[in-house]
Amino acid sequence: MSDAPSVAARDDLAGVVDLFEWLTREELSRALSELAFKQRAETDEAAIAAAIDLAVAEYALVPAPPGSLSESAGGGDATEPVDPTGDADADGVALAVGPAAFPSLPADAEDLPHILDVPDRDVDRELLAEAVVERLSADAVAAIGANDAARLEVLADVTYDIEAWAPVDAGDVRERIVAELDG
Repeated sequence: MSDAPSVAARDDLAGVVDLFEWLTREELSRALSELAFKQRAETDEAAIAAAIDLAVAEYALVPAPPGSLSESAGGGDATEPVDPTGDADADGVALAVGPAAFPSLPADAEDLPHILDVPDRDVDRELLAEAVVERLSADAVAAIGANDAARLEVLADVTYDIEAWAPVDAGDVRERIVAELDG
């Protein structure tokens, strides 16, 4: 049995983010800590960070470029999102639901909008999709360079997911990955 976060956990993370349209890593960590408190469970910050990292690596959550994000004026204690082209592990990186997610809500998550008190938010899906395709292409090049077949298999699946998620064409990336896997 692996200690890695499950697909269900990954989709629960996406469900929490989906409640708000986007959250920073710090806000998502805080939301998960609040859920643990409501469920009378212990909070494991390292496990939360690992679950978020896995969700990002598998495209269930995706770093969102600041230009694709908006929030309503007034109220809330939201932080300014960090540009995702920098450190993707930074607490201020904004995360949105990605193409590989099937968002689900963990128990008691419906209370989170009242607990976190963040303003209404929106994501420009077109700009987000462009950023995700660019990241997918860069990840494919890196996996090819590292000769990482397991990563290429994950990315090949994502090329199909992204086309169902947004009106984009990932065919070129997929062809390059498949050629590498078949070669």
